[in-house]
Amino acid sequence: MFETVNQKIMALNLPLCCFKISLTYFFIKIYVLKNFRFLIIPFIICISACNWFKSPPEIGKVLSEHFNNKIYKDFDTVAYDSVFVKTMSELSGSFINPKTIKAFYAENNDEPRLVTKFYINGDLDSLVNFLQKSTVHGINPKLFKTEEIKTLLQELGTNKFKTVDESYPVIARLEILSANAYLNYTNFLKFGVVNPRSIFSRFYIKVKRPDSLGMSKLLASENLVDTLNAIQPKSEQYKGLQQAYLSTSNASEKRILAVNMERFRWKMPETGSNYVQVNIPDFKLTWFDKQDTVISMKVCVGGKRENGYEEKMKAFAKSGNLDDKPKNHETPLLFSKINSIQANPIWNIPVSIAQSEIYWMARKDPYYLSNSNINVYYKDKLIGEPDTINWSRYSRDKLPFKFKQGSGGGNALGKFKFIFDNSSSIYLHDTNNKNGFNLANRAISHGCVRIEKPLDFAEKLLNDNYSYDKLRVEVDLLPVDTTHMNWYRKRMAKKADTLKSFKLKPAWFGPKKAVPLLITYYTAWPQNGKVEYRPDVYGMDEKLWTAMKKFR
Repeated sequence: MFETVNQKIMALNLPLCCFKISLTYFFIKIYVLKNFRFLIIPFIICISACNWFKSPPEIGKVLSEHFNNKIYKDFDTVAYDSVFVKTMSELSGSFINPKTIKAFYAENNDEPRLVTKFYINGDLDSLVNFLQKSTVHGINPKLFKTEEIKTLLQELGTNKFKTVDESYPVIARLEILSANAYLNYTNFLKFGVVNPRSIFSRFYIKVKRPDSLGMSKLLASENLVDTLNAIQPKSEQYKGLQQAYLSTSNASEKRILAVNMERFRWKMPETGSNYVQVNIPDFKLTWFDKQDTVISMKVCVGGKRENGYEEKMKAFAKSGNLDDKPKNHETPLLFSKINSIQANPIWNIPVSIAQSEIYWMARKDPYYLSNSNINVYYKDKLIGEPDTINWSRYSRDKLPFKFKQGSGGGNALGKFKFIFDNSSSIYLHDTNNKNGFNLANRAISHGCVRIEKPLDFAEKLLNDNYSYDKLRVEVDLLPVDTTHMNWYRKRMAKKADTLKSFKLKPAWFGPKKAVPLLITYYTAWPQNGKVEYRPDVYGMDEKLWTAMKKFR
């Protein structure tokens, strides 16, 4: 074939350059014709498979049939898309999740999905009804632009557009505002209005928050009303607060109820039916088994941070002087699992306590450390005579020592320490000072949680008579089972042996199964047919109320 082409071109007596150009054109033409079908076929398939490019598109067909109005048969997707993009740009600046909404419509050719599926069947009207009733959750309907959505629905329903072009701004605005309101309303009820981890520095519970995949699935929902019904909070605690909120006209009480409804909306980790909860404002530990209370007791929690804490921290950041550092012993909110018990625990004294208390006590009284059974370590080596240390030589902000209080009656942790994984180095523990449990305000610890009945708590955790008797003997208590008395006699004999030095040591015990622990903060909750209220001991209600302000 190539020889024939060459001969024909040469017969024309064309210059060589023309020959090369002609030959090049020939081969390009062959290539294009040969490959054109591979380029055009996918494009045709894509166009034909997409309802949006049909004439009229689905929205035009739906509205034309519903209103018996032929103008919608002229629905122009290109013209509508131009209006949609402009409207999205205008409105999305105030959205909470603009990227997610934009991405959803970009993937769906900017089709008015919600209007197409839910205008005719009345689901968008139902959405407006849900939005209007958001006040029962302590949420302001104005947040969702409820009235504007209602007005747009009415405007579309009048069927008075003279040309289809006049409907585009109404449809686009209705679509976008409905999508945003639907997402916000659903997220608020399902996950809470605010993210507590973004406003509380010591909120370490990993609450679940909305994600883009979940929100995209919501926008692609096939039944709007079913979804709206499904996300209504159903817990008895929430319903009890909600009923009280709707029954009172007292502004202060409504405020407390509103912030606690918000707390019950947060998506907490799954604890299962058997778990331990410490509620800080209530100063109480409760072990739940389904709806039943296994055991309940008083607790002492961390002391409240100093007044003006934030400003004082700024001053400390500038000076670096420990004298400027404000105190903050607030117990963190967390979720973990109690995995072990230490009888006769050793207290590894935190650096903050060593700097703020131990250092000064040692300077004041050279025998304080030995009298308090506190060992001192330098580079992890025990110092034999800590009473001889000249503390005035050392700056408390650069102490090269570590401090540990040995097991025994004077130990600040008492006879038991209940251990669970956490980043704050806190635990539940006994105490050698029981007077704190008689106080009304029991926010008095350095951050750990002191429990009133540690032995009873240990018994429930172990849930095994053999292990429980072993634990009792370790703290010099008689076993419950008399067949285990020999353990107790042997221990007492060792302690009484004057020829051998008896040294009290920690002993470890583990529950058969780790028990979930949730340290929470509720200042109001329903109980026995009425709402219980507690003081806002850490001022967290105020901070949460402020964060919720723009949603009220």
